[in-house]
Amino acid sequence: MVFTLIRNWRRKRIARKPFPPTWEPHLRGLPFFHTLNAEQQQRLRTQVQVFIAEKDWEGCGGLKLDNAIRVGIAAQACLLILELDLDYYARVRTILVYPGAFHNNMEGAGPDGSVGKDHGALAGEAWLSGQVILAWDLAFHGGRDPGDGRNPVFHEFAHKLDMLDGWADGEPPLHQRDQIQHWRGILQQEFDDLCARRAAGKSTELTDYATTNRAEFFAVSTEFFFERPAQLQQVRPELFQCLKDFYRQDPLARLASDAR
Repeated sequence: MVFTLIRNWRRKRIARKPFPPTWEPHLRGLPFFHTLNAEQQQRLRTQVQVFIAEKDWEGCGGLKLDNAIRVGIAAQACLLILELDLDYYARVRTILVYPGAFHNNMEGAGPDGSVGKDHGALAGEAWLSGQVILAWDLAFHGGRDPGDGRNPVFHEFAHKLDMLDGWADGEPPLHQRDQIQHWRGILQQEFDDLCARRAAGKSTELTDYATTNRAEFFAVSTEFFFERPAQLQQVRPELFQCLKDFYRQDPLARLASDAR
């Protein structure tokens, strides 16, 4: 209770401060920012200020952190929770940023409970213990190419939303109890269909990586929901609606409004 009061007081104090003018260009360099209305833009500014202040940031591999990196990552992460709450990232403790793709030779449990080593080049990782690790060059380009369906910041922070219940299973905290069975049914149905299409040599419509497990399916679906909403709505309308209900956003409607 005391911690919550202190945290809320700190957040209000941060929110009262003007958004730093030197940060503004880094927001405006993200195409999605211009699809938001004025109220949403201001809310994102406030979330970015609080997010940057509350999290620990660490440059890795010789990378020196600057405002472009912090604001660029924070803004993309906060877009996911724009209509939710900053507490959805309460378990994000540290953001570690490499200049480019990195290698992780540490053993760790995967979303399905398996343990192994990944020696490949990585764009990002999310850990149950609170760390999010990102390759800055890929995070930068992912934020500035809104139509390729690939965004490592969206992907890894979708994992953090998924992990709020202590597991990475493709099931983020839903808003109502009656949504749970519906979500599980749609997720499993869509995931199974995607895997079947890949096994048959057909297009998976998302990416093959989405067939890895349900956690990756949710993370990849989130990338497409925010970057290619028209495609996702067309090929997987029920999945699109589930994501729309969870995020309480409609990127497709925003894009249509922006086009006008």
